[in-house]
Amino acid sequence: MDHRIDRRQLLQLGTTLAAAPALATLTALPAFAQDKPKLRLAAVFSDKDIRADMVRMLSKEVAGDATIEPFFGGTLFKQGTELVALQRDNLELGNVAPQDIAKQLPAWSILTSAYIFRDANHLNAFFASDLAAGMKKMAEDQLKVKILAPVFYGTRQVGLKGKKKISTPADLAGVKLRMPPGDAWQLLGRSIGANPTPMAYAETYTGLQTGAIDGQDNPLPNVQNMKFYEVMQQIVLTSHLVAFDVLTMNLKAWNALGAAKQKTFQAAVDRAVAWSAAEHLKREAELAEGFRRQGLDVYVPDLAGFRTHAQKVYLASDEAKAWPAGMLDKVNAMK
Repeated sequence: MDHRIDRRQLLQLGTTLAAAPALATLTALPAFAQDKPKLRLAAVFSDKDIRADMVRMLSKEVAGDATIEPFFGGTLFKQGTELVALQRDNLELGNVAPQDIAKQLPAWSILTSAYIFRDANHLNAFFASDLAAGMKKMAEDQLKVKILAPVFYGTRQVGLKGKKKISTPADLAGVKLRMPPGDAWQLLGRSIGANPTPMAYAETYTGLQTGAIDGQDNPLPNVQNMKFYEVMQQIVLTSHLVAFDVLTMNLKAWNALGAAKQKTFQAAVDRAVAWSAAEHLKREAELAEGFRRQGLDVYVPDLAGFRTHAQKVYLASDEAKAWPAGMLDKVNAMK
């Protein structure tokens, strides 16, 4: 048999051999992509926020296992739509408001109620507890998302016009307190004794200036950013809501990491979130002192009285009907 190869066959063989490395690379790409997935993160906070630095820190820590691509300022998904995007597999990571989770999972509304948490440490202690494990599993089973960690961003305080001292909820009777629109926010305002008045965030400064409202409630960094201190005389450190979102992951993306990478990813999340919380607490302390120096009366009222009153109002509400039995007492008892 004649095994000689003609010129045309040699050219074809040369072309095939030259293409082999490229074909091998193409074949390897899907496996490489699976080893290091791209995780898009949607958040409503700006790229200048402390929490944006938290995301950058997390991105560096997990760079060996995944690429986090952040979208700040609600540029990828509008505020309030992140959870649904995660559930529809349209998003891998989202900074989700617990109020949005509570809309689908009413039991979670307990975590959005006034004075459920005393401070950031209490919030973190809860999320590290068996109680929180049950709430996280509920979200995983029913909403098909993975709750990674609470992202603390400040504590809501009452800022008022006038000099009237506020010691108890009764002292806020009749006070027109600007609250964000929505039933949950109006309930929060009533729970601390005020007359809640729904008003857009952007209109609050003018509302204080003109007397359309008597006060507002926000974390102190917001008071600074929006210059509310220019049209207020006092800040009552009611600390009625420890504000937090939850860093939440698409369940398919989480499962795709595998057990070993899940462990290192969660550890990196915990470190970044802890750093962010510490930075927020530091800034709040600095701002409280700064507002005092600017001439505002900044003081702490009867917090026990406020907490007792608020929790009674919540327990009498429709929201509380969905709360896990006994959980409020257990959270209150946590150190």
